[in-house]
Amino acid sequence: MGKMKHQGPIKATKMPQPKHWVSPIPFGLGKVKPKHIRDTMKVAWENKDNLSYATRILTQGVCDGCALGVSGLQDQTLKGPHMCTTRLNVLRLSTMPSIKKEILHADIDELRKFDSTDLRKLGRIPYPLIRRKGERKFSRISWDEAMETIAQKMKQLDPRQYAFYLTSRGITNESYYVAAKVARFLGANNIDNAARICHSPSKTALKRSIGVGASTANYQDWFGADVLLFWGSVASNSSPVSTKYMLEAKKRGTKIIVVNPYKEPAMDKYWIPSNMESALFGTKIADDFYQVNIGGDIAFMFGIMKHWFDMEKQEYGSAINHEFVRDHVNGYAELKTQVMKISWEEITKSSGIAKERIIDLSRLLANSKNAVYAWALGLTMHAFATDNISQVANLALLRGHLGRKNNGLMPFRGHSSVQGSGEMGADPFVLPGGGFDEKTIERIEKVWKFEVPKWQGDICGISLENIVLPEDHERKIKLYYMSGGNFLETMPDPHFIKKALSELEIRVHQDIILNTSTLVDAKEAVIVLPAKTRYEQDGGGTSTSTERMVYYSPEIEGNKNKVEEARSEWKIYIDLAKRVKPETAYLVEFETGQEIRNEIALANPDYEGIQHLKNRGDVFQWGGAWLCEDGICNTPDGRGNLISVDIPDFGKKEGQFVLTTRRGKQFNSMIYKETDPFNNSERYDVLINAKDAHDLSIAEGEGIVVYNGFGVFQGRAKFAEIANGNLGVHFPEGNFLLPRGRYEKFAGIPDYNITVSVEKADRYNARKDVQYQEKRIEELEIDVPE
Repeated sequence: MGKMKHQGPIKATKMPQPKHWVSPIPFGLGKVKPKHIRDTMKVAWENKDNLSYATRILTQGVCDGCALGVSGLQDQTLKGPHMCTTRLNVLRLSTMPSIKKEILHADIDELRKFDSTDLRKLGRIPYPLIRRKGERKFSRISWDEAMETIAQKMKQLDPRQYAFYLTSRGITNESYYVAAKVARFLGANNIDNAARICHSPSKTALKRSIGVGASTANYQDWFGADVLLFWGSVASNSSPVSTKYMLEAKKRGTKIIVVNPYKEPAMDKYWIPSNMESALFGTKIADDFYQVNIGGDIAFMFGIMKHWFDMEKQEYGSAINHEFVRDHVNGYAELKTQVMKISWEEITKSSGIAKERIIDLSRLLANSKNAVYAWALGLTMHAFATDNISQVANLALLRGHLGRKNNGLMPFRGHSSVQGSGEMGADPFVLPGGGFDEKTIERIEKVWKFEVPKWQGDICGISLENIVLPEDHERKIKLYYMSGGNFLETMPDPHFIKKALSELEIRVHQDIILNTSTLVDAKEAVIVLPAKTRYEQDGGGTSTSTERMVYYSPEIEGNKNKVEEARSEWKIYIDLAKRVKPETAYLVEFETGQEIRNEIALANPDYEGIQHLKNRGDVFQWGGAWLCEDGICNTPDGRGNLISVDIPDFGKKEGQFVLTTRRGKQFNSMIYKETDPFNNSERYDVLINAKDAHDLSIAEGEGIVVYNGFGVFQGRAKFAEIANGNLGVHFPEGNFLLPRGRYEKFAGIPDYNITVSVEKADRYNARKDVQYQEKRIEELEIDVPE
């Protein structure tokens, strides 16, 4: 029997259901909520100089916002038009004119007065730029001179001394693929992408647990599941169209449970602008919230399993799907032994959730024939992230919630096309369609017809640290080539990042806009290359959604503000290869996007079918409707693996807090509003539990200082429904409190959580000279070679 195929979009339930309404008062008047209609009018006004092109992007292109995969105004989940503010916010990147020359060529210190939001609003990069050592301004150069400068430098360096990085801003599968191929052709394996700092642990965990690195389910599987469990995710903020799917699921009887330290208002109550019923009366999204401690998820899940095994003592088969476990799962006895050894005291202390509450959820899952488990950065941005997600997989495997309709494991990705980055090989641990193992290398060498370098490349965090190695070190990174991205605002310890970026001999920014890291000095030169957007890419391009749908987005004509000198990203990589290795560059030559897709289908067998995507709306799903169909996993023995993990210890001392970073009204590091419309919090507000604040005599709105051995954050107390002993600050503002060099051991994601102390600002500042300031600066200076 062949794999089941996705059925395509279905009709939404039309009948209003008042039981899900937030309020009978129309439009949520008087409530704190997003003002979607006003925001939409504002976006139209912003794009007024290029309105017909903006409209074409929305109606013909595949959304370059989140990873739901809306093509034009339609998707594969529900019939009817879909539109959201995330997509409208990023629209201007594709329609705006280029930066005015007098601003672009102003003194560098003038440009440095702008933050990233202001820099983005200046417009697009019009032509290649260079700023050499000691120069105060960017100068215009030709493409030829820019590429020749980069190529000459690469020829002088050992390929271990340069690195590539590709962000997730609408970059297509074609560009990821060509970048991955060119990097290996040049002899370099230091190539990484934005998944490293968001969902890389999802892939490593799912690979070891069930043998696949992607969502096993579809959004349609939410409709008819008994339970949809959202873990550490604010899907309504990162992927607003998903709220339509949640409403549909609720109307069909699905219970939505949210596990998150902060009771995110957008997962509690939401007004969905493109659904009349919800736009008027709002939708109560979550049926229940479990406010787990930051990092307490593993213990919480142990509690769920512990109660399952207690239920089993009373009645065999009441909680564990024994038939599924017997036929499809390894490691049952070992996991059971481990779970039974863990005490309820350990579970409740680490998770912060009462035993009775854990038992409620345990029973609900035990009585659910179907469940979908979805998670986002709340589980992945930890030093123990792979274990977090394998623990989620443990729950699904014990219940048999896998490989069939209305069930599955779903890493909820926030960015269009980031799913494709690793599948195309733009990652140090993978090649197209496989890992970085002998078998895959051999297979890819046959397709590529050249030898792939065999040394292990580094992840972006390590590459950044390697910039400050001693001069003669063979892995000292001297040239960094970046397609988008802003490490200053996405990595921990921005002080160090700034130092590292400035120690590079040559830094290349291939991008649409300037950001704060573009303006940092370099030892020899900073080179800026203007890239085309997804919608201008020659021959169109494809992107892969969370549910493994590969969508074709055509080249869209009619841009009034066209940047004449911008080039398609994949074409720039090929130009580079021709200059560094002219004799053999024919091996990486592609004339058209179609040629690239033809080769992707050969290089990654999962993508067989991509070569047939040629017209607007063309789409196929790799792997079929469900991965691990009928419980058969993609592991060597075809069985899923229950993985025994440990409860992590933050080493939190009495009176300390655990802090996490959250996104407000933003798209990755791009901030679109200074105030979060869901909770009225501003960028320097610190979310704190009112009882914790009271114990420290802190009033709401009062200045407070959050500090540890790595940094100091001055903000204001904002009382919020967050679990006791936990704090929330905005990303990237809070990144100064995070140390560099702490990576998750399997996936290499940086740790975005840390223990901190909190004090009233006046008290802290009165004593800081004596107690903190000296020590902190000393620590910062310890291990940064000059």
